[in-house]
Order: sequence, then C-alpha cells, then structure tokens
Amino acid sequence: MTKAILNQQELIKRNIIQLLAQLTNTYQNTRGEGQEISIQFPPEDEEFSLLEELELLTVNLRGYASQIQSTDKIVNQAQAIEQLQTMGVLNVPQIGSFYFGSNGNYKQIKSYIRTLDYLRLLLLEYLQFQSH
Repeated sequence: MTKAILNQQELIKRNIIQLLAQLTNTYQNTRGEGQEISIQFPPEDEEFSLLEELELLTVNLRGYASQIQSTDKIVNQAQAIEQLQTMGVLNVPQIGSFYFGSNGNYKQIKSYIRTLDYLRLLLLEYLQFQSH
C-alpha cells in the first residue's frame, strides 16, 4: 500500500476509535429518553422493540470497531463488508419510522442513531481500504 493510503486508513481508524468512545458517552445521555421511548413506541408486530433494534446494531458495530482498535482488522472481512453494506441503520423499519416520524423530539436518541450510522460507514470505508 502506498503511504497516502496507509495515512488515510490510520485516520479512519482514529475516527473509529473516537466514535467508539463517543457512542458510550452519547448512550449515557439517552437514558431518560430511552425510558420514554419504550413507553411511547412499544413493539407492535415486530420481533424487537426500537430500543432492542438499536442495541443489536450497537453490539454489532462496537464489535467490529473493537476488533479494528485491537488488531487493525476484522475476522471474515468479506462477510463484514457485506453485512455493513446491507445494515443501514435507518433501513431498520422501527428505527426509520421513529427517526423520521417523531417530529424533532428525542434529540439524544436521534444523535445516537446518526453516530451509529456514521460508525457503520467508517467501518465500511476502513475495510474497503484494506481489501485493495
């Protein structure tokens, strides 16, 4: 790899690590909204509630980010790239309808959702750099 690509990849890695820490802080700030959301947006016909869907995404993305932080790579990279491409945060029905349908309310949770999706995109970019 050229030096420019390595520098770009290192910058993306630093951003991933920074977002990983930011997610933890943002999550702490969402607790009050989370309790209200669990009451206002109960699961209807879905398997998981809005908050459970967010938790599943968080676990997946934090896992990938932690692997990059500790080893500079992800096990099963091709599978991870495919999953990251298809797991758009706002494509999850409960998350998308909440995000676009809650009229400017729940700013902390919405910030958390945006941060999750940005982390997903950075992970994807990092892995695509590695695959070249």
